[in-house]
Amino acid sequence: MAYFDNVKVKDKLYGLVFGAGKVTQVFEDSHYKMMVSFKNGYEVPYTEDGIPGWGNFKKQTIFYKNDIDLTDLDFGPVTKILSPKKIIKLREKKKLEVRLPSGIWADCSKCVKKYIEEALEAENYHLFRKKNS
Repeated sequence: MAYFDNVKVKDKLYGLVFGAGKVTQVFEDSHYKMMVSFKNGYEVPYTEDGIPGWGNFKKQTIFYKNDIDLTDLDFGPVTKILSPKKIIKLREKKKLEVRLPSGIWADCSKCVKKYIEEALEAENYHLFRKKNS
């Protein structure tokens, strides 16, 4: 039995990528089980196991709001603003983390390139940090 077998429209969920959201559609004959809308305007399809159609995540990134425990996730502030040159260098070495819209820090390689490029073009360098070893 999958986690979202009994999901219904208007169920409140929490996504590790975009934060709080609501189910807006439930699909019957599709690879994806549901469509979730988030407060920042994103709409993302998810499988019945909670795997998004966004990025290259291979594990569940969305949960029922009352089921998730966020104590082990890193929401810490950025301690040093990186230069664009340093961000590119760390990205090439796969040692770069990006702050997702939910506030959680994640490996940069898991995000869609467009998200990272838009953050760089907007000079939002505070959304990046060096991975802790």
